[in-house]
Amino acid sequence: MKELTLKADVKNIPVVTDFVNEALEEAECPIKIQMQIDVVLDEIFANIALYAYENSEGDATVCVDVSDEPKVISITFKDRGMPFDPLSREDPDVTLSVEDRKIGGLGIFMVKKMMDEVVYRYEDGMNVLTVRKKM
Repeated sequence: MKELTLKADVKNIPVVTDFVNEALEEAECPIKIQMQIDVVLDEIFANIALYAYENSEGDATVCVDVSDEPKVISITFKDRGMPFDPLSREDPDVTLSVEDRKIGGLGIFMVKKMMDEVVYRYEDGMNVLTVRKKM
């Protein structure tokens, strides 16, 4: 397992992406899956950076693990921001027009659609969100 802790700031999204992509390349991840994971990284890390700590600063940790049988990539995001379960929100009604849809929730909806598993828990004062994708 590889782990990276850094300031929860949208400016660090490229650092997180490079960190995870290095592990994906070592695991010979197909480019289509890597592109999906890049979208997921951007969405989740941006949400942590923008919302977890309200008007203060804090860190976020990203852990990457690749299992071999079956070959699965697991990425875990941890922060000590406000407790927030993004999976508790109702999925947006994507059949509605953009004008008629409520604001918010589309990003985590995309994450749930692109990944094979998304799990949230709050433990030891931390938000812990894990996403998994079969390769």
